[in-house]
Amino acid sequence: MATVLSVSGSPSATSRTARLLRHLDARLIAQGHEVTPLDVRDIPAEALLHADFGHPVITEVTGLFARADGVVIGTPVYKAAYSGLLKSLLDLLPQYALTGKTVLPLATGGTTAHVLAIDYALRPVLSSMGAGHIVQGWFTLDKDITVGDDGLLAVAPAAAEALVQVVDHFSAALGRTAPLAAAGRAA
Repeated sequence: MATVLSVSGSPSATSRTARLLRHLDARLIAQGHEVTPLDVRDIPAEALLHADFGHPVITEVTGLFARADGVVIGTPVYKAAYSGLLKSLLDLLPQYALTGKTVLPLATGGTTAHVLAIDYALRPVLSSMGAGHIVQGWFTLDKDITVGDDGLLAVAPAAAEALVQVVDHFSAALGRTAPLAAAGRAA
């Protein structure tokens, strides 16, 4: 199957966005995909803030993007846009880092007023980076994501069903595009 890079753009160590991504990663793994999680908050701040393209971690992350057939990009929405932390990383990647890749944009936020952040803020950037296919993204309200005292994630039933459909659509798209992406990397 495909290699997927699952990127959390949340700056929070207790991020619902990151936990939701790791939950969805499990579904992709169960479908036979190889998933590499990446929490942008773990990248050294000095590399991001000083735009250090040559920093070893930035070089490693660039390689992760290059080797991936598909990328899941998850972000909390702040002030009607994706996180500044995610923006810092995307700015350090090569202009066409997503060329030929299938991309699934996901966002979380406190109000439905931010639901269009995927289409009006994130999708144009992903497109400008050459994404081969950006599948329909999904916005999940913070109130629909809870973490129990045991650390287990629970997603409200309607949101959970929608996320299953979105992830399955992404997985199916990967099945169609991963062989093409692999051939392109080999050439």
